[in-house]
Amino acid sequence: MAKADPDASKRERSRTTRWVVTIFFVTIFISGMISLISDEVMANSSLVVAFLILFVIIFVGIMFDVIGMAVTAADEKPFHSMAARKVPGAHEAIRLLRNAERVSSICNDVVGDICGVVSGSASATIAALILSHTDFGWPRGISLVMSALAAALTVGGKAIGKTFAVNSCTQIVHLVGRVIYTGNRLFRKKKK
Repeated sequence: MAKADPDASKRERSRTTRWVVTIFFVTIFISGMISLISDEVMANSSLVVAFLILFVIIFVGIMFDVIGMAVTAADEKPFHSMAARKVPGAHEAIRLLRNAERVSSICNDVVGDICGVVSGSASATIAALILSHTDFGWPRGISLVMSALAAALTVGGKAIGKTFAVNSCTQIVHLVGRVIYTGNRLFRKKKK
């Protein structure tokens, strides 16, 4: 039996601790910014625009949940074949799969959960907008309906998205890899 390397174990714990601390502060920053921006925009907009913003927030949460699930479900082998044929996005897809735990954490936990919290806040803002324009006998009813609507759309969308992510994981990961590839190329061109 080989002995475990204590230095390697210590480095791994240190790396994990840095990751958790980093993701903690990044989450605080991102959720604060998204909440501030969405609250400001929604408070000064019409009811239609407020609903549109709510649906966009929920859609972004679902899309990132799909990406996080696809990365954890996909196999690396097809991407090695694509990388050998120099298919754009294949190398980026391999990098995503090799960091599946972190990618999933960012997509599902950071972005997905932030969108869930922000959509709850957005639904409360919409309830306040509705109540400011109508004389409704039971104000809590509007708030309950809006919270239930946001939750149902989020949970239902994620349920459909997870099925799609598992069945189409290779295509989804490749698409995300291509987006990263294109973004990197554009960024390099702007740098020059």
